[in-house]
Parts: sequence; structure tokens; C-alpha cells
Amino acid sequence: MNWYVVYTKPKWEKKVADKLQQLGIECYCPLITQIKQWSDRKKKVEVPLFNSYVFVQIPDSERNSVFQVAGIVRYLFWLGKPAVVKDEEINTIKTNLKSPNISDVAVLPFQVGDKIKLDSGAFSNQNAIVQEVSNNYYTLVLETLGCVLKIKYK
Repeated sequence: MNWYVVYTKPKWEKKVADKLQQLGIECYCPLITQIKQWSDRKKKVEVPLFNSYVFVQIPDSERNSVFQVAGIVRYLFWLGKPAVVKDEEINTIKTNLKSPNISDVAVLPFQVGDKIKLDSGAFSNQNAIVQEVSNNYYTLVLETLGCVLKIKYK
């Protein structure tokens, strides 16, 4: 069975994961502990590692059954197909979050000037520099090929 990514309403990740488990659907919502400070106190709070994402492991034929749960908006798609996450990647997330050395984790978007290596698509294994970040695309400079690449991500 494949792991898929469902997109949830903002701040509904834990509720959606609980409801999916009640329906017998295997899901995973990676949580991290953060210290939140209010004007009168500090408190440790578990927050999702990925905002608005929950991973579900479900047979392809039963994918639509997740929409019984309130708070699920849609599946995350990649190249026109539902995004599939490998078991190894889920296990890596689980293993790394259990590590006692992790004190603070954040998932941040690319910033202008970041050097990245493309891991899929026609330009796989190419090094690139992020030149521009917009609301729905990145502009990358592929120095070895001498070209600029504009990638839409939403």
C-alpha cells in the first residue's frame, strides 16, 4: 500500500488524524514539541511538523474514503498524480523525530541564494541556485546548463 498526503484545513491536522484512526485508516501526523510563550506563562505544545499535511496509507481503490472525515480538503498532487511517499521516507521521519538530540525542528521554504540539488524531473541531479521566490513559483539558475528554470509549486 502507498502512503499519500492529504491536505487539511489549517490547524486541523491532529483532529483529522484522530478521525482517520477511528475509521481504521492508517495515518501519520508527525508532531514536534515546541515551547509556546503567552503573556502570563510558557507551555510545551505538540504541533504538526508539516502544516496542513497528514500522511495516509490506504489502497488506491479506497482513496476516496478519507473524504468522510471533516477537515480534509484534498490530496496533494505531484505531476498530475496523487503524491506518493515511500515507506523509507515515513520511517526516516519517525526515526529522526524520536532522536533525543533534536531540540527544535522547522520546515522552511527555500530562500533566495540557497544552493539546492534537484532530485526529480527532467533536471534530476542538477545543482541550482534559488534566484527568486514568489507566491507560487521558484526561479532557479542551473549554472552547468547555463539556463534559468521557473518551477511552479502550488
